[in-house]
Amino acid sequence: MSMNTPPLKLTLVVAVALVDTDNRILLAQRPEGKQLAGLWEFPGGKVEPGERPEETLIRELGEELGITVKEPCLAPLTFASHAYESFHLLMPLYICRRWEGFVQPMERQALAWVKPQDLRRYPMPPADEPLIPFLLDLLGS
Repeated sequence: MSMNTPPLKLTLVVAVALVDTDNRILLAQRPEGKQLAGLWEFPGGKVEPGERPEETLIRELGEELGITVKEPCLAPLTFASHAYESFHLLMPLYICRRWEGFVQPMERQALAWVKPQDLRRYPMPPADEPLIPFLLDLLGS
């Protein structure tokens, strides 16, 4: 890194692979007007100051999907580390198989329940894609 390049800001975003009883994983499509619009990602969001990653997920899953998740049902699985042009993304990925309520697109985002072997059919942000092999290992293809 040369001396005049400002250091990349580290951004902490937390995501979750929600897995239903049929072993399918929930993907959400990034809405128009957002960066990387149209790509499919694991639900989650930016960790706010003073928040723990688990608290962020519980809040975001309530806001985005209308479901209630209890902290013991969130298990850390792996993480992504990706340098975008203007920031560096660090993204822990949790897995969750139990929640209360029914998954609904509270922000009118498109949602898809996807079998693990079909995940690669959905175009994803560069940080989400490397997480697929971990899910395939865990859930089988």
